[in-house]
Amino acid sequence: MARNGEDAREGIAMDNEALIVIDLQNDFCPGGALAVGGGDEIVPLVNRLIDTHAHVILTQDWHPAGHSSFASSHAGQAPFGSIELAYGPQTLWPDHCVQGTEGADFHAKLAWTKAEMVIRKGFRPGIDSYSAFYENDRTTPTGLAGYLRERGLTNLTLVGLATDFCVAYSALDARRLGFDTGVILTACRAIDLGGSLQAALTQMQGAGVSLSA
Repeated sequence: MARNGEDAREGIAMDNEALIVIDLQNDFCPGGALAVGGGDEIVPLVNRLIDTHAHVILTQDWHPAGHSSFASSHAGQAPFGSIELAYGPQTLWPDHCVQGTEGADFHAKLAWTKAEMVIRKGFRPGIDSYSAFYENDRTTPTGLAGYLRERGLTNLTLVGLATDFCVAYSALDARRLGFDTGVILTACRAIDLGGSLQAALTQMQGAGVSLSA
């Protein structure tokens, strides 16, 4: 299984292990358009984990203006409501991580330059994307799985924002695709929308994701 947080901090990450940093962007940190409480607090720990991993991959929410997941794109709708789109229920969000804006940039103190790959997601106007592996239709791939397999990276450690959405969706897809997967919870923060955090933790545990402090 993926190394736990203590092992990674001790600098013994395996050569077949990749650290995947999920959406540590300005709009998800305090002061941002869709701020996750304490989102910036994880940056020092994430940086230490980046330093101890040979292979680092980042994801970046990258929405065009007027994206279908934005409440502002639907008359009479408010953020955090839900509508039905062609692929199923879609939570509506404040406009966030719009391509080319400061809000879409990585947090200024994130040591992101070591990343071997940046996966941009959510750039298709009509479909949202939480997972690092699939769009929200659950069938359109990002290409990350193929990249990891070709590189021989079979053990994945996930950190970032938010625990109950993009981190959890990514971890669940990683397990579904056969990767050994762990999440370091102290290096994540959650939105916790209507009990979504506990639901996500339960789902991840049930899928065999290793959850560590």
